[in-house]
Amino acid sequence: MQNEGPATAGLRQPTQPNSVLPEVLGSHALNPSQTLSLTNHFLAGINNFLIPTFTGTTEGAPHMKSATRVLVTGAGGFIGHHLVKRLKADGYWVRGIDIKEPEFEPSAADEFELLDLRLWNNALQATSHMTQVYNLAADMGGIGYITAKLADIARNNILINAHMLEAARLNGIQRFLFSSSACVYAGYKQNDANVTPLKEEDAHPADPEEGYGWEKLFTEKLCRYYLHDFGFETRVVRFHNVYGPLGTYEGGKEKAPAAISRKVALADDKGYIDVWGDGEQTRSFMYISDCVEGLLRLMASDHREPLNLGTEELVSVNELVDLVCAIAGKRLTKRHDLSRPQGVRGRNSDNSRLRNVLRWEPKTRLLEGLDVTYHWIEKELQKSGRLAEALAYASA
Repeated sequence: MQNEGPATAGLRQPTQPNSVLPEVLGSHALNPSQTLSLTNHFLAGINNFLIPTFTGTTEGAPHMKSATRVLVTGAGGFIGHHLVKRLKADGYWVRGIDIKEPEFEPSAADEFELLDLRLWNNALQATSHMTQVYNLAADMGGIGYITAKLADIARNNILINAHMLEAARLNGIQRFLFSSSACVYAGYKQNDANVTPLKEEDAHPADPEEGYGWEKLFTEKLCRYYLHDFGFETRVVRFHNVYGPLGTYEGGKEKAPAAISRKVALADDKGYIDVWGDGEQTRSFMYISDCVEGLLRLMASDHREPLNLGTEELVSVNELVDLVCAIAGKRLTKRHDLSRPQGVRGRNSDNSRLRNVLRWEPKTRLLEGLDVTYHWIEKELQKSGRLAEALAYASA
């Protein structure tokens, strides 16, 4: 059995889905001082870290790390940037590839190249003289973006993934990990907010998210074909809503935890927050250090089929707003905009296979991860002068 890696050290194991919410929110009638006090109580002992730092290694990972040259595509993005940092801390030689630099701090990669992987020659160049590939590069974003750009997303990602698989094979890559998504799951299984957690086999019969979900499901099959036809070792991870510091928090591509954190930080106490839909849609959310830990464990495993990577801590968007407000010590009135996209009614991960395959699962509770994320976003808004502007506007 593998030990828990440093990404999750010191964090509590969830005892039951959603168990933190009644303790924090109660009847939703707490005043700001009470919510702040409760938040501080639950967060005692974890406020010494803001951004995950990695100092250890994952047991069971491939040996001779200094000789293992790892390529991370999408290394300028949220997950890719954190993965590069972890790989470097674990002693790997790392090449990062993206069409943009990391937004908030320089990459830790030994080499970082700006390459558009929709172009075949760039994929060949990126995979040359490498051992493993974490293929995280993708055109993606929040629900507003992926429901508005169906053709662009499908075309761009099919080109990236097809080129990367073939280039990796031709260049003798030993293992290739493809980052898929919970958006591959059948829509007819996600019509209830009290959703039954989704098992890996629930992707079929196929009814994935339009655009983004279909191209992810297609590439999962393509990975299987490369294993079947060429014996090419592939791993497939299905992400369930990843959040944390150093991720985009505005501009249209941000996910719900970041968007809500930004809105709460900029809102005047006792003011308003706009919520897309009625807020009763449900999701589970995984903290970034757990995501990175899971990626390394999956790459080191012998598991060749798609595997969920998420938590089973289901919350509604309304509850997510309440949690962030509790962390911020604010009481805000929700204004629901039913004209905005809200995605499937409910989505949650079934981690049964994850626990069986990796002998591990994400450990960071939602409240703990949100506290880190909110305060990082608040600090960024302070640095940019946005908080001062919002305060001045509210006082006018």
